[in-house]
Amino acid sequence: MVQFYTTRGAVPHNLWDRLLDEATEEVGILVYVGMFLTEKPDLLDRLSGKANAGARIRILLGDRDSSAVKQRSIEEGIGRETISAKIDHANAFFRPLRGVTGIEVRCHSTVLYNSIYRFDREMIVNPHVYGKTAPMAPAMHLRKTATYGLFDTYAASFEAVWESSRPSEGRL
Repeated sequence: MVQFYTTRGAVPHNLWDRLLDEATEEVGILVYVGMFLTEKPDLLDRLSGKANAGARIRILLGDRDSSAVKQRSIEEGIGRETISAKIDHANAFFRPLRGVTGIEVRCHSTVLYNSIYRFDREMIVNPHVYGKTAPMAPAMHLRKTATYGLFDTYAASFEAVWESSRPSEGRL
């Protein structure tokens, strides 16, 4: 573990940028929504550039109609359909990436215990807390080591969700 943050919101903006800028092989995003990502005006261009340079970009968004998404929305106290509507927003944001070689956007219907943001051999993991939104939950900056560790555990979790996902068509 490189650093522990008491909330995802406490992760420095320049760390997110550095991790993305330095990634050359793989970027993986596992979220229901990842709304804060849609606030980065150059993100789509940066991801496209990474893919054009040979990186594999995989984005997993929640299935807006899944029972897990509906339940999470209720547990956060924001209404049954709120996260689904946010997923619609995220799908619209990421839509221009569909069809870009090296980029895949899929949806998943898993219970999301953690959001995972992978950048080659580093990642930010945002464990979820019952009744709290993701920015209010802690975050861990992890780095892959020579021995099996936390990074590998969360990387395997990402892969398991990826294998159970399906291509995202979006609803908008």
